[in-house]
Amino acid sequence: MIKIEHQSVNNRFVLTKDEKECILEYKLLAIAEDQTTEIQRIDFSSTYVPFALRGQGLAEQLVEVGLAWAKEQGFQIEASCWYVKKFI
Repeated sequence: MIKIEHQSVNNRFVLTKDEKECILEYKLLAIAEDQTTEIQRIDFSSTYVPFALRGQGLAEQLVEVGLAWAKEQGFQIEASCWYVKKFI
């Protein structure tokens, strides 16, 4: 089984295979709903899979884990990454 590491300090999820890193990056955003409430948003901004590892479904695994985590956190989910948009 492939392990996906959430590197929250770097705002990314990382899947390592054959000593190469596949990456899903995100940005945390907030908008004020009113003066007392703030809605937390997340924007999945980029996915990257090294050429040698493409076509194995690794980006999809990253996105599934990232989206599941964001939903658990209660974030409003957005995607500026075209690949992630396919899943939301």
